[in-house]
Amino acid sequence: MGRALHFAIALLWASAMLPAAHAQTPPAAPPPVPDGPRYIVAYVDVRPAESVSAVKVLRALRDEARRAPGNLRSEALQRFGQLNQFVLLTVWKDQATADARAKAAATAKLLAEIKRIQIAPVDERTHFALSAGPMETKAAASAIAVVSHVDVIPPQRENGTAFTKQLADLSRKEDGNVRFEAVTQTNRQNHFTLIELWRDRKAADAHLVAGHTRAFREKLAPATGALLDERLYRLLP
Repeated sequence: MGRALHFAIALLWASAMLPAAHAQTPPAAPPPVPDGPRYIVAYVDVRPAESVSAVKVLRALRDEARRAPGNLRSEALQRFGQLNQFVLLTVWKDQATADARAKAAATAKLLAEIKRIQIAPVDERTHFALSAGPMETKAAASAIAVVSHVDVIPPQRENGTAFTKQLADLSRKEDGNVRFEAVTQTNRQNHFTLIELWRDRKAADAHLVAGHTRAFREKLAPATGALLDERLYRLLP
């Protein structure tokens, strides 16, 4: 019994002497959400047989948002290759106008139509601007839209913020870029969305092999919390 007690004491002493470096440092608390525009990214998945119906409803939602007070931009996108997947992109003057739109009767009626044909609930995410250019940008019918979700682990939030912002700042200077916005999710500031608009597919492909794009992916690899979710879309006319 005495030997067992001596052994237990030795183990406790050894544990106490382990270097403090083995302890996990908690991530810094995120800064307050700034005032200003709110970028709403809403992912919509419907039954494949209902893709044509969904196009009509998404256009109606887009147009309803454009008429709402405080709307700065509203676009509906359909994914290439998976025509039953859509994104509704809206930008609002502030959180109050975004909230008012969400409570509007016209919005609720159209969302009820989506609910009837959806295969998963609408995934709507609210963001603030991290790096954004001019709000209004016109694009031809041949333009390619790209929406990407970037997720870094919480201890890498500050690094992720820095290299995501850098990517957007540099990408807007590329030939063929119409828009490149990096926005931060309000409720989880280690999550970002990249909203891109390119003149055509050639310009979008050139961006993929640009030096700053490859540098971004190199930095993201050890910090990521999930695979980079990058999707290509067409703008609904």
